Amino acid sequence: MISHNNKKRTWHRAAALLLSASLLLTACGAQNNNDNIFSPILPDNSPASSTDPDDKLPDPVTIVVEDDSVAPAEGMVRSRLTNEWVDADVAATRPIAVMIPNEAAAIPQYSLSEASILYEANVENRMTRMMAVYEGWEDLDKIGNIRSLRDYYAYWAFEWDAFLVHFGGPFFINELLAQPDTQDIDGTSGTDEGAFFRTTDRNKPHNAYASGAGLLRVIDQKGYSLEYRGLSDEEHFRFATKAEPNTLGQYGSKAKDATYIDMSGCYPLTRCYFEFNEDDGLYYRSQHLSGSTDGPHIDALTGKQLTFKNILVQNTFYEELGEGYLAFQCHDTTRDGWFFTNGRGIHVNWEKTSDYGATRYYDDNGDEVVLNAGKTMICIVEDGDSFTFH
Repeated sequence: MISHNNKKRTWHRAAALLLSASLLLTACGAQNNNDNIFSPILPDNSPASSTDPDDKLPDPVTIVVEDDSVAPAEGMVRSRLTNEWVDADVAATRPIAVMIPNEAAAIPQYSLSEASILYEANVENRMTRMMAVYEGWEDLDKIGNIRSLRDYYAYWAFEWDAFLVHFGGPFFINELLAQPDTQDIDGTSGTDEGAFFRTTDRNKPHNAYASGAGLLRVIDQKGYSLEYRGLSDEEHFRFATKAEPNTLGQYGSKAKDATYIDMSGCYPLTRCYFEFNEDDGLYYRSQHLSGSTDGPHIDALTGKQLTFKNILVQNTFYEELGEGYLAFQCHDTTRDGWFFTNGRGIHVNWEKTSDYGATRYYDDNGDEVVLNAGKTMICIVEDGDSFTFH
């Protein structure tokens, strides 16, 4: 990927497809009005914490306090993905990162609500593709459906030292997949096909799935280690506990109300949006796909709507490749975004400086943000696109 630490990354064999003109785009902030619009303006670099006690806003909702300081059962530890209590063997096992399509023909998806981290970004023709990061995946019976990989998803998967699960991809991912540390399970590979199966209820390419047991067999056959390899950061996110949640109240008026987040300006085909539920403190995802009915985004296996405790919006430099392909700049220190939790949002800046290093998010004071325990949605936004929240 392209880097801003004076080390220009190449696009591997895709370089021949790159457009000759580079895109020159600015970082995005938010306008301060009733409908906050994420649009190209300079970020506010003034201190985010107010010294005036009258400027500190009351919490928009009553946060339910849970005593989670003690593990609910012996042998449980904190998940590095969610900070929730999980069995020690789950926490010690590397996750899988699965490529999930999200166009109308790919709906419904299975086991998507079980993912701890969910990424979404545009691919060709403004379609979006998701990458679902799972822990405790060995017992999942039906994951997917599963589609092809793009290289920018691989760099996000590296942050979790995850096994990449996909069905092939364009030729320019081949060099990245051939790197010694990259470990993937590919449905188009004759050696890996035992991890996957197809159903008869829909046509190719939207009928390919994986099972946890099948993935485990192939991982063992390929000699991959299930244990973390020490390549990624052991602490990826900083977390608050459920007993002392981050309400963003410490940011005073700089924390904006965000009980409805509309991403349709960034994802014009899925037109997804999130609604905050005060009863459980979660954001519920819905979308309006072309040719389908607007409504909750449901996991067909569990019947559950997708929900998230944290939403990160990551404004990202991109370039267009030939044949409709995109390239996102995963390594950067100059871009910004937003962090939403508990019905509020703050402006953030993000940095990623190495392949396996975590993307880190900082408030306008330069302090790393603290997420709340639970699942996280990461929306990758093309530079120049806008979204609204209120």
